[in-house]
Amino acid sequence: MKHDKVASVMTTEVVSATYGTPFKEVARLLAEHGVSGLPVVDEDRRVIGVVSETDLLARQADGPRQDEPPRRLRLAALTRDGRRRAAKARARTAGQLMSAPPVTVPADATIAEAARSMVRHRVERLPVLDAENRLTGIVTRRDLLAVFLRPDDEIRRRVVGDVLVGALSLAPRGIGVSVTEGVVTLFGEVERRSEREIVLSMTQQIDGVVAVVDRLTHRLDDSRRIRPAEPAVRGVADGWPRRL
Repeated sequence: MKHDKVASVMTTEVVSATYGTPFKEVARLLAEHGVSGLPVVDEDRRVIGVVSETDLLARQADGPRQDEPPRRLRLAALTRDGRRRAAKARARTAGQLMSAPPVTVPADATIAEAARSMVRHRVERLPVLDAENRLTGIVTRRDLLAVFLRPDDEIRRRVVGDVLVGALSLAPRGIGVSVTEGVVTLFGEVERRSEREIVLSMTQQIDGVVAVVDRLTHRLDDSRRIRPAEPAVRGVADGWPRRL
């Protein structure tokens, strides 16, 4: 079954910075383009980090405060996170501000894979890389959520074409498919229970499907596998000549 790729929803006109881009220029780029973060690239357009509004705010939030005792400041700076925050508080360029290593995604990854990566790494955007590992686009949470705007009739065509006909070679007239607000309802009868489970599973994986309502039935239950007959219990005397 075909899945939509990241390349189909990403933004190709990417606002980026280099390691030496000044702090104020980074702030200007974010404000001017209305984005909350941007990739930092080297001379070959390879992504070396990502800088966000949060990184810029650290410059202000983690600066020295008059109301905090000097000893407490020194103790906080000894921790790994403390050293990182202190470095960002002194940062003057995108390279000093950025979070690294960057979390990226290849352009041929599926939308589901990109979504899982965002959730796992708790990020709001992913730089997209081409086959040469160079920056080719950027994808945000909003881009990934756009698949749920897919029209119901298009989802229905995917269920019939990709699942029923394409994967299982089932007659489309034998299974009823209705889609309302992304919720797919399947009804009718299939031959085997295993086919029913495959139809439900593959339908749920189609991009844009919110939920699947199962009203399918099956004629044969092939889930009960016949166990091979267990060998008879044998003892050490088996095969010895027996006295008559």
